[in-house]
Parts: sequence; structure tokens; C-alpha cells
Amino acid sequence: MAYFLKVSHLKKGDYLQIYDSFHDKEKKHSVHKSYKALGYLNDLIASGIDDPISFYKAEVDKMNKKVKKEKEELSIKKIDKSPIKNLGYFLIKGIFNKLGVKFHLDLLDKIENQKISTHDYLLNMVSARIINPCSKIKTYEEVLPTLFEPYNISKDQIYDKLDFIGDNYSRILEVFNEFYNEKFIRKTGNVYFDCTNYYFEIDTEDDFRRKGPSKENRKDPIIGMGLLLDEEQIPLTMKLYPGNESEKPIMRQCINEMKDRYHMNGKTIQVADKGLNCARNIYEALKNGDGYIYSQSVKKLEEKEQNWVLLDNGYIEVKDDLGNVEFKYKKCIDKFTYKLDNSKFTVEQIRVASFNPSLARKQKAEILKQVDKIQYLSSSQAKRKEYGDASKYVTFTPVDSNGEVDDETIVVASLNTEKIEKDLSLCGYNLIISSELKMKPLDIYRVYHRLWRIEETFRILKSELDARPVYCHKQNTIYGHFLICYLSVFLLRILQIKKFKDKIHANQIIDFIRSFIVLKEKDRITNLSSKDRILPLTNALNLNINNYVFKPKDVEKLLNLKI
Repeated sequence: MAYFLKVSHLKKGDYLQIYDSFHDKEKKHSVHKSYKALGYLNDLIASGIDDPISFYKAEVDKMNKKVKKEKEELSIKKIDKSPIKNLGYFLIKGIFNKLGVKFHLDLLDKIENQKISTHDYLLNMVSARIINPCSKIKTYEEVLPTLFEPYNISKDQIYDKLDFIGDNYSRILEVFNEFYNEKFIRKTGNVYFDCTNYYFEIDTEDDFRRKGPSKENRKDPIIGMGLLLDEEQIPLTMKLYPGNESEKPIMRQCINEMKDRYHMNGKTIQVADKGLNCARNIYEALKNGDGYIYSQSVKKLEEKEQNWVLLDNGYIEVKDDLGNVEFKYKKCIDKFTYKLDNSKFTVEQIRVASFNPSLARKQKAEILKQVDKIQYLSSSQAKRKEYGDASKYVTFTPVDSNGEVDDETIVVASLNTEKIEKDLSLCGYNLIISSELKMKPLDIYRVYHRLWRIEETFRILKSELDARPVYCHKQNTIYGHFLICYLSVFLLRILQIKKFKDKIHANQIIDFIRSFIVLKEKDRITNLSSKDRILPLTNALNLNINNYVFKPKDVEKLLNLKI
């Protein structure tokens, strides 16, 4: 329903009416009908209204605002009143309480004239994202009503506030980082960086959502996300960028912004995989007084360096508790020259080569699987594109005589045995390069291999928190969506690493939050949670959350905890 002013040009003059526009469910389109006749323009002027059109347009605006407000109030009243509620989000609220971000987020609301509390919005949207990640409309209709404490917000306000937090995401991140550092002290001696991307199920690109190399090998437009973790693998900051841009400069931008915005001084050692290893990143790290630990592709090494890696001399074995070789490593320190733009620079590096038997077995099995695929396809006159990744081990000859090979060409394939044998000989070997000459090689190895935590963080974002596909369209709402996802994993990591000392996995925390449900009655609250599912956290929290019946004061105590 919406009102508008209609001016009809009749013989006796302009005639004014207020019309009502609404959707007819039977006719399945909008229809209009007269709501109130106002009279002829000249008669209205004669009655003392100087500008009747402007006057009644203002009246119509007031009527429409009233209708919108009534709709919002009605939609809030229609929210499901089921007595079964989620109480597990008290963990998330406990971290909000511990950090004490409310005062400064309320200040931000005051500065920006916001009527909806940013603190309450983030608390409830982050809790909902962890409990049941879904679209914003489904979150509004199905998830928010299940929270133990009622949260009254309209559907329009959900989207309006998402736009606001996206527009202010850097300031909001600054608030959370400031208070995290105050309560727990950030450790930034080593920082871990990696990138991923998220797809949008849309056909047309825009300035932000662009087609580029997708981690899921999809053809949809994507955006990239650079994620920076601190020494304890707790998220420090994120950066979103168009999907067709290189990820290599994003690490430098994230680290520079971290130091500037969060006033972090001192040396930072950047830890990243070979995708971020480039001359520019090495040069900039050293120029800024920082260090680096990067992996290096053994396949792309010069022959002399590759032979050193493969040579068995100098390796030190590291064994597990059963006496089996877990991995072996060796080091060298030398000067290496890099090309940068039109010049060169030389740096002294420590290089740590390693060999992992279990990794070797896995990689060899993958290569042999590709060989089996090639042999199968070559016997069935397959097209070039059907070989996929296995094509790197194939020499193609077209069936016809024109000599050209494209994806649709039917080809004769022969194994590139030299390439296969070379790659088999490199299975299990890795190389790490570092500026930290005084650091023990085993420490370098172990610091680098903690990168698995950032890969795990991306898996949590994409799987447990269902961060993609993304259905937001405006850039601010996209930032708002990812801010909610980022804060979700940030708070989960605080619980996992700081509260539970890394003895309880993030997935267990998520499972607890989702499964800790109660029946809310007037004078009692009945615990409907499975004992087995909440047991791991029952002991860790030292709280009586395993009780079958709670009093309202018990629940109030849980929701006011500073965890």
C-alpha cells in the first residue's frame, strides 16, 4: 500500500485527489483507487491554501511514512513466538561483554545519527550467522526469533543497518581490535597472510565483482579477500578487493594499514605461501624493517638449487613418538638476487629444504591417478578440454591434419614421461625462504607450517558460516555481510584460543552454540540440549549449564557473563 497525489486536468480546472496504490493478489499487478477527493485547485487556493499541490504532497509523504511504520511494527509482532529458544549464543555475548565495545559503538551511532544500535545489531547478526547461516531475510524471519532475548528490528532496518556497517567496516574493525588488544594483548611478531575469493551468482560484472581465477573454479564474478592473522592465529584484519586484481600487493596494504590504524610498531615477520612470494613483497618487507617467511616452488628453482634440495646430504631427521621419520630438513645461508622493475637487488637469505614422506606418498598417488586418466582418455579419442589438469603430462597431436589444437579438438595423446618422472622425483619436497638468518631452521619450518590455521579459517568462513555464494548487490552491503562473517570467526577464535586454550576446536564451539536450546516458560527454563553435545564445554566453562531446569536468574547470569 502506498499513497500518491493525482492531479486531473478537467474542463473546470485541475482536480486533486489522494489515490491508494496496492497489489491485487487476484489480478497479480498493482491497482489504484481514489482514497480521498480534495477538490479543484482554485477552490483550495480560495480556501486559504497558497500551494495546494505542495501542501498535499507533504500530507501524502506523512501518510506513507505512517503506513511504513505500521508495517514495521506489524512485521515485528508477527515474529514467531515459539517458546523454544537458543541460549548457546551466550558465549558470543560473553565475548562482547568482555571486550566492552558497546560504549564506543554507541558513540559511533550518535556521531552518525543512527537509531538502531550497532552493538545490538552486530551481536544478534553474528549470533544468528553462527547458529544458522542463511540469507538476511531468512535470518530475520527464522533465526533472530529463536534467540532467547527478543530482538525487535524490522526487515527494512536489517538491510539499512547492513549498509551502514559496511560503510563503516574499517571503523568497526578498529574498535574491536583496540579493545581486543587492551584485554588480551595482540602478538604481531609473526603475522600470517593468505587470500581467497567468493563468488556471486550473477551474470554481469561491475566495478567490484569481477571475473578472475576462482578458488572453486567457477566462471561467476568474484571478489577477493585478504586475511591477516596474528601470531596466535586470531584474525587481525581483512581486506576485500575486485576479483580480477592480483593478491600480491594486498598483503603489503593489509600490513601497512594494520601498523598505521592500530599504532603497531616494531618488526613484523610476514608468513605466506608461494603465491605471495615475489620480489616486490621481499623488497618492501625489508625496506619497512620487517621480515618474511615464504614458501618457494621447488619445481621453479634453478637447476643448481633444485639439485641441492634433492641431494640427500645434510638432512636432519625429525621422528615421531613411535620412532618413524615425520620429516627431515636442512638449511643453507647465501645471497640471492632478484629482479624488480628494471633493476636488481641482492639479499642474504636462509633457505630451509624439507622432505615429508607422507606428503610424498600423497603427491605420487595424485600423479599416478592423472596418468591413469590420460591412458583412459587417450583410448577413447577424447577432446583436449577433457584432460583438464592432467594435460600437463600429455603431448597432444590433432587427429586431423591442420596441426592446430584447441579445447574442442579431438586429439591423440601421448604421455610426457620426462615430465612425469621429474615431478615424481620432487614429491614430498618443499623449500622455505626467510630473512631471519639467526632463527633456527626448525623454528622457521614450524612457524611456516602454522599457515594451516589460516586455511582452516577460510574453511570455517565458507563452510560453517556459509559466507558464499553472496546475494548482496551494493558494495556497502557486501562489506557488511563479510564484516559479520569476519567478526563471527574472530570471536570464535578468541573463545577457542584465549578462553579454551586451544583444547576445544572452533567446530565444537559452533556445535555447542547451535545445540544449546531451551524451552522458555514464565518461571522456569528447561534445558533441551543433548548432554553429549554440550559436555565438552560444560567442563571447560566451569558452569552449571548441564542442569535440566534453570531459573530465570540462572539464565540472566549466563547472558551477563564476561567470558
